[in-house]
Amino acid sequence: MQDFEKVLEVAKRKSLYDKTNSWYSGSSTYLASLKEEITEVTEEIPKNRTCYLEDELGDILWNYLNILLSLEKESGIDVNSVLKRAYVKYEQRVSAIEAGGSWAEVKEKQKQILEREQALADRT
Repeated sequence: MQDFEKVLEVAKRKSLYDKTNSWYSGSSTYLASLKEEITEVTEEIPKNRTCYLEDELGDILWNYLNILLSLEKESGIDVNSVLKRAYVKYEQRVSAIEAGGSWAEVKEKQKQILEREQALADRT
């Protein structure tokens, strides 16, 4: 996890630089790049070249982090909140299937909770 934090810090530094460049168009810059990187990972998998595949997967992580940082500025999301939501969501789902439960049932309950959360936010 220490390396994740280091990559996130580098992405934060880069996001300051990006804002000053004419090619930068917010999160859409990285969303387009993410699509390209997913294609590159898909192409790399059958080649059985671990170092190249790890490199391409790192590019996906890089673009994802840059999307988060851009949306933090554009939409007011909180990167730590995204990570916490991901942890809680998948911890609940994995714990459920480990206990013999259903991923789909937990997912449906989570969807209902999210809908209630949004309804409350819409009221304010």
